[in-house]
Amino acid sequence: MNVEIEPVLRDTAAQLGAGVPYALKVVAGQLAEDPDMGVPSGLPGVLTVTVDGDLFEDCPDLFVGYIREPDWIQIRFVRPVSPAEPSGELPDQEREQGRDQEQHADPVTAAVTVREVADAWHRITSWLQINAPDSYAALRDGASAAAIAALEAELGIPIPVELRALWMLTAGDDGADGWGCLPGNMALMSLDAVAARYRLKTDAQAHQDTLDGNRPEEEQTIVWEATRIPLVALSPADSTMGLYLDAASGYLGSWSRYNEGSDEVLDTLVTYLEEAADMLEAPALATRDKPGLIGGTLVWLSSIDAARKDRWQPVTG
Repeated sequence: MNVEIEPVLRDTAAQLGAGVPYALKVVAGQLAEDPDMGVPSGLPGVLTVTVDGDLFEDCPDLFVGYIREPDWIQIRFVRPVSPAEPSGELPDQEREQGRDQEQHADPVTAAVTVREVADAWHRITSWLQINAPDSYAALRDGASAAAIAALEAELGIPIPVELRALWMLTAGDDGADGWGCLPGNMALMSLDAVAARYRLKTDAQAHQDTLDGNRPEEEQTIVWEATRIPLVALSPADSTMGLYLDAASGYLGSWSRYNEGSDEVLDTLVTYLEEAADMLEAPALATRDKPGLIGGTLVWLSSIDAARKDRWQPVTG
């Protein structure tokens, strides 16, 4: 069995601890002997194994995620186990939840979607790591399956597989010098911010429903659908505007503080991330926005303030 380690993980692993790269090599060797040693992660086609950090010098307890094909395995992510999580195998309930999700989703389509999200996000983070290290450092570690399940329970709607995949890679962007790393200097929201914004928006809709109580259906106003999941904020510190993912349609849309009717962006999460990666890798072909740098921070031209524009250096490829 051929086992590969995603190239960008080699640098990421070293940042987690000097012993982590060696631990990954050991895991790769174990997977070559026993490809099915992992447990379902909650993402179709992705399995997770845990690493006891005490077995290696300068290595925390780890979660390692991998994709398994008949004759090929690729390790796709690694993150430390947080103090609130068990360092052993996933609990039976969470393992069964992951299996149920794989059974009820179209496994081929879902697995392809997971890989597309992971590939696009790794293109973005690889570029950041080399060219904008401050922006790269502002990205949060991936969320646990348990944290995503808790958010799903709070929202009361199923979280789409593509969003689950992204959150397992990173659970938010704290921003560098006030700028997020996505086009328009927007920022991926933390799970807590997602829940808070969802509550505000559903409360706004409930208030509107009260106002519309005696109006004909065609005159009632929809300011928020229950299937909309807030995802990207205007900036790390400003979530009054942003993008949501509609779990029903699979498309992104926009919201603002004024609760006006939403305009569909008509991107899926995959195409949105792929276009961001394309603009970073081939800025001369970028149409929606232009990437540039201020020091070690990625800054997109569309929303840079005039006071700092003279420090902005365009990315030339």
